[in-house]
Amino acid sequence: MKKLTVNDLTVSEKLRLLCSNGFWYTMDFGGKLPAVAVSDGPVGLRTERKNDKGETITLPSVSYPSSQSLANSWDRETVRVVGECLADDCYEKQVDILLGPGANIKRHPLNGRNFEYFSEDPVLAGEIAKAYIEGVQSRGIGACLKHFCCNNLEYNRFQQSSEVDERTLREIYYIPFEIACKAKPVSVMSSYNRINGTYASEYKKGYEVLRGEFGFDGAIYSDWEAVRDRTKSAKAGCDVEFPFNEENYKKLERDFNDGKITEAEVNACAERVLNLAYRCKEMQAGKTVKRTVDERLAVSQRAAEESIVLLKNEGGILPLKKGVKAAVFGCYAKPERGMLAGDGSSKVVTLADKFDLCKPLEDFLGTEVGFETMYYYDKVLGTNGYAHWAAKPHQGKNFAAAAGVNIICAGTGYQIEYEGGDRKDMRLPEVQERAICELAAVNPETVVVIFAGAPIDVSVWADKVKAIVWAGFCGERGLDALAYVLCGKVNPSGKLSETFPVNIQSAAAFGTYTDTAVTCYSDGLNVGYRYYDRHPQCAAYPFGFGLSYSEFEYSDLSIKADGLCAEVKFKVRNVSRTDGKEVAQVYVQECSPVVYRPLKELKGFEKTLIKANGSKEIVIGLDSRAFAYYSVADDCWRVNDGYYRIMVGSSSRDIRLVKTVCVRDGVII
Repeated sequence: MKKLTVNDLTVSEKLRLLCSNGFWYTMDFGGKLPAVAVSDGPVGLRTERKNDKGETITLPSVSYPSSQSLANSWDRETVRVVGECLADDCYEKQVDILLGPGANIKRHPLNGRNFEYFSEDPVLAGEIAKAYIEGVQSRGIGACLKHFCCNNLEYNRFQQSSEVDERTLREIYYIPFEIACKAKPVSVMSSYNRINGTYASEYKKGYEVLRGEFGFDGAIYSDWEAVRDRTKSAKAGCDVEFPFNEENYKKLERDFNDGKITEAEVNACAERVLNLAYRCKEMQAGKTVKRTVDERLAVSQRAAEESIVLLKNEGGILPLKKGVKAAVFGCYAKPERGMLAGDGSSKVVTLADKFDLCKPLEDFLGTEVGFETMYYYDKVLGTNGYAHWAAKPHQGKNFAAAAGVNIICAGTGYQIEYEGGDRKDMRLPEVQERAICELAAVNPETVVVIFAGAPIDVSVWADKVKAIVWAGFCGERGLDALAYVLCGKVNPSGKLSETFPVNIQSAAAFGTYTDTAVTCYSDGLNVGYRYYDRHPQCAAYPFGFGLSYSEFEYSDLSIKADGLCAEVKFKVRNVSRTDGKEVAQVYVQECSPVVYRPLKELKGFEKTLIKANGSKEIVIGLDSRAFAYYSVADDCWRVNDGYYRIMVGSSSRDIRLVKTVCVRDGVII
């Protein structure tokens, strides 16, 4: 096939190229160009096809842990391998571009789509997104970085305007995209919302930052049905509208004939679409499926193992002691297919016929006392999240009394967390809270496992139980991973990628959620832990927090400077008898800023396996941006002379080592 340029296409063909072909494909003019097939989603391929009856069905695929869970792993290599596996799924379904990852900041804990995003922190979100893209594209499949930008609530998402000042855009909401663009994604998807009054599909100023400053060299396309005016979006630099909209296409033709858009502007978009088509085919040359389905399922399980977070472990109740008799409760222990996930474009039809927690527990624990559902969802009520008592709650209490340990599986799922709507509050359904409290009253030797994609208010019951395990939306092998963690075969090493507020009233963005067409980002830079550092009483579990079956000590911090770059070196020792992984985090604070700055900001991290009674030397590099803020007055990043604290910790609230460096005349001395 001859490789065409825009000069080989007629004006009509170029205009048509900007408007896609149906729902999932770019235009190919009957084979004249390579067609590009795109498909959801970030944590498992959601591919739609027509069956023999002409009905649209979703093909089964491997379900991996949610984006939130992947970020909780803090493990670039784990995320990179998940990306490679997703590429294999794409090859099997003839998909060229995977519509992910989502790198939006988690600003508000009630956002119904938070499970699709990585973190409240821009550096963590960007680094995990970058690893994801590297994994997918290393196998020849394109990635689509989304949703650019400030898509932080689902309420009124087609009209909502995110009102954000320039410095906050630069320091919080742009950075994940900037870091992820270093992996050279083939495409970026715009969001539905408006940014300071301009629809994201027409956000020329932002597109110029993507292409001019972040080095993005791919194609930009709209979220599905997000284009209001095809001409305005094309003039801004949105290259493809998805899906095909005949009315929009005809208006684009009329506007071109009327001189409202020039041929040069059309050519710019068309050239990027052509480049996308040929680039995708060139990336795939010589590549095919690398891992079997069973190998991909094993990767899904390992990713879940890396991401599970131990939030509480009073008295060392976990790992469970050998021979202990456990009673298991809750519909999440044996959920229906797809229950351990959020709903929407990222929901996967899994390969598994069912989930089974009891079998792996029996393998390690021996005889169980029993299983009682306790609560279930009423399917008739749809996606409103109501739950009801099962038939025999009294039997559950009897099981609890007879057991050595209760394991209560609670959470949310696709009926509460979903695209297109936000959660009503942070608490579990009342029936689940009642079950936890009543079972713990019978037997306080209780472990609560939470399956959810966004922070949960645990204040009603946290002090009544001995352990809390955050399983998240852990993919179709998540229950196997959970069993390994509970029994000690896997040492938990996940850490929170977002702060868990005490309650919704304590949340950093509380009060900014309104039922109007405008959301004012009055919190500014104070997103996530940047807020909770100044209001520590509002955080139940801090950013970067996670317990382990091991214990770690930090020592020997040294800083080696070169200009405005610094090499941060320190030792971490495992002072326990259990091999474990630790996520060491490096934060930076300007001691005497002349502009408002957060108390500290994450600038680097590393997850490392450390053998029992062993130690590792950790080295984390910082560049000049680690010390900089964005000066709106000068339209650039600035590093002021003065003193800066470099802090090394096990979480944002558990700082172990501190050294102060001085910047003078733009150099660290």
